[in-house]
Amino acid sequence: MSTNITTETRRRGELIERELTQSILGAAIDVHRSLGPGLLESAYEECLCHDLGLRRLRFERQVPLPLNYKGIVLECGYRLDVVVEDKVILELKAIEQLLPVHEAQLMTYLRLTGKPIGLLINFNVSTLRKGIIRRVL
Repeated sequence: MSTNITTETRRRGELIERELTQSILGAAIDVHRSLGPGLLESAYEECLCHDLGLRRLRFERQVPLPLNYKGIVLECGYRLDVVVEDKVILELKAIEQLLPVHEAQLMTYLRLTGKPIGLLINFNVSTLRKGIIRRVL
């Protein structure tokens, strides 16, 4: 019986997180439809955070990410663009093309923070759906 409860709980958790990421992506799509490609990342971040607030989602911007290396905490200047509901890391870009290094960056952020989900969103595309990568740790 505990296996069924565990499986059911996991499914519910995945559904909640799916709803959360869908809401985040809805906000990102609204921003992209309004602004289009070609602006600076900071403009998209500002507008996306405004829309997240309108959707009553809790978020933090430019969250410091210290590194713990062999027991030493290093303040290296890394920052997470946006963290939503303390679960989803948003790594925002406004670049010509996403590269494997950008996905690796997101995966490293997930691993270092223990957050379960990350969204890599590139606003410099004709259709935003082409600029979204979702990863789960």
